[in-house]
Amino acid sequence: MNITFLGAARTVTGSKHLLEVDGHRVLVDCGLFQGLKELRERNWQPLTVPADTIESVILTHAHLDHCGYLPRLVNQGFRGRVFCTPATAELARIVLADAGHLQEEDAERANRKGYTKHHPALPLFTSADASRAMTRLQPVGYNRPIPVAPGLTVEFINAGHLLGSSYARVQTESSGRTLLFGGDLGRYDRPVLPDPTTVPEADLLLVESTYGNRLHEDDDGGTRLAEVIASTAERGGKVIVPAFALGRVEEVLYWISRLEDERRIPVLPVYVDSPMSAVVLETYRAHMNELDADILQSASNGHRARAHQKLCGFCTAKLKVVSSIQESIAVQESKAPSIVISASGMATGGRVLHHLERALPDARNTVLFVGYQAVGTRGRDLRDGATSTRMHGRDIPVAARIESVDSMSAHADANEILRWLGGFTRPPTLTCLVHGDPEPMDALRDRIVRELGWTVRTPDHHETIDLDAALEPAAAAPVS
Repeated sequence: MNITFLGAARTVTGSKHLLEVDGHRVLVDCGLFQGLKELRERNWQPLTVPADTIESVILTHAHLDHCGYLPRLVNQGFRGRVFCTPATAELARIVLADAGHLQEEDAERANRKGYTKHHPALPLFTSADASRAMTRLQPVGYNRPIPVAPGLTVEFINAGHLLGSSYARVQTESSGRTLLFGGDLGRYDRPVLPDPTTVPEADLLLVESTYGNRLHEDDDGGTRLAEVIASTAERGGKVIVPAFALGRVEEVLYWISRLEDERRIPVLPVYVDSPMSAVVLETYRAHMNELDADILQSASNGHRARAHQKLCGFCTAKLKVVSSIQESIAVQESKAPSIVISASGMATGGRVLHHLERALPDARNTVLFVGYQAVGTRGRDLRDGATSTRMHGRDIPVAARIESVDSMSAHADANEILRWLGGFTRPPTLTCLVHGDPEPMDALRDRIVRELGWTVRTPDHHETIDLDAALEPAAAAPVS
């Protein structure tokens, strides 16, 4: 029994963990690399094992860095099933279709405008590739063990990170081991989603380390967001919010709605400009029973429920979900104060780039980041103080204010990770940190070793760990 780390090893993207047990291969997560060019180039490479030898895939959730490589895997010959929760299956269908369309659109634009080094530029995968991958999805409810390969079962446990997100608890029949693949870990006491579920034990634990050396801002009840919106409106500008349609748009809308109700911000037009956002919001509405009590209370608000029945719980007084390109262009060209929420969250592609092209040169405007910005992304560069940024073959000057609200992150910070680990009744024999850059990953490793006394490793890309040897009973310290 062994595990090979094919992604999210010493980096935050491309989650892929290849589990091999008694000759059977299962891939846990199948994500795209994002950010630095050297990472993105890995997306064009085949896996280290033939895709047709992988019997099944387990998805922890529907973010692209966990599911976006599926079309490539199917193209390489994978013919098994992709196990995930029902909400993850619904959201994965949406994001894969959108990603395929954007890949085709970006390649066509690059070829037409001639700002590509490749002749011709090709999409990483197409809409048709994404459609083929969707046929592999096999929804399974939470807390229902199901076989995924001979001698292997998986059970999904709510992780509180995204609608449908989970830890994948894999049980091995031959050795009786429990392997817990953490995916991404949600946060405590946040709106929209419930707290992450406590898990009492596992022999092997994989856990993320995105914010392993950081603590999020204290929840200020929306004060910072209110200041940014109000001050931008006073200048007559727009607030442009790069935000992923999955998870982040919903929380941003929740807070804007709440601040409007409390009369802490002016009521402005709020545009959600992402082709997939309306469908995602409808998916959230259909799974209200999986959301936090705050959203259920908001959804029962009378006037909002009547005005926006399909979006109740995530609606503002002047909400407009933009669908067509013509509508998007009109919003881009408008000079009236407004709030524009558009993907992608790291400003690496999608419609938000067109909004940024027009907004960045104007000092009246604000670009507000509400999530993690990976190294090498345009969002990270802007947050770090870039005075210009290149988009669609042009250098765009940056005069707009660049702000961030880190309290909306969907990833647990260092204290929250330790809080979740504190729920184990016995220490895992081995804990592997994944999904983190080296500095936060190493800081979290040192803290877990120091405070809990656990055995912790930080595997490298393509590293293989012999689990038969690594999970032999060792002198792991008891949880205090």
